[in-house]
Amino acid sequence: MGALDAVLKALLPATRVIDGITVWIGKRIAWLILLAVVVSAVNASVRKIFDTSSNSWLELQWVLFSVVFLLCSPWTLLANEHIRIDIVNNLLPKTVRNWIDVVGHTLFLLPLTIVMIITGFPFFYRSFLLNEQSGNAGGLPQWPAKSLVVIGFTFLLVQGISELIKRIAVMRQLIPDPHENQVHALEAEVEHIVEAIEKR
Repeated sequence: MGALDAVLKALLPATRVIDGITVWIGKRIAWLILLAVVVSAVNASVRKIFDTSSNSWLELQWVLFSVVFLLCSPWTLLANEHIRIDIVNNLLPKTVRNWIDVVGHTLFLLPLTIVMIITGFPFFYRSFLLNEQSGNAGGLPQWPAKSLVVIGFTFLLVQGISELIKRIAVMRQLIPDPHENQVHALEAEVEHIVEAIEKR
């Protein structure tokens, strides 16, 4: 066993902890989509029925969506459901797909998250010090929403490191590929539609 394999084996338990935390957070944060829908529906109903509206409720909708988008992105990465051209990707040999993941994580994902954290923190911190408020009358404070950039990309950085470690471990045959037999949500939906059509 080489030095790299020993390092990977030492790091794999940490990836399991990271993955567990990511799933725990993702499953809970995802429920905020339901809250965003309820807020949107109530706000639209109040506006139509009573001809009145509140900027704070309008802004709450996009804040809730931002929370879900930014804080569930690590869970999406863990589940291997992030956007890519699956039709092309599935035609490539497994070795090539593994290398695409390693190179993509190393040269694109991780540097992007680091840049967003470094540039996002002063963006948030200035807003926090000023107790920045919405430019709209009755709107929400701005600094909590701006903190989501730092928090979300920090979580994504940690999950990206976890995915990189696991992908290299798969390539070194230290662990089985967790996505080997995965059926993507879109593929499952297409299969379901085809089955429904065939039954008719």
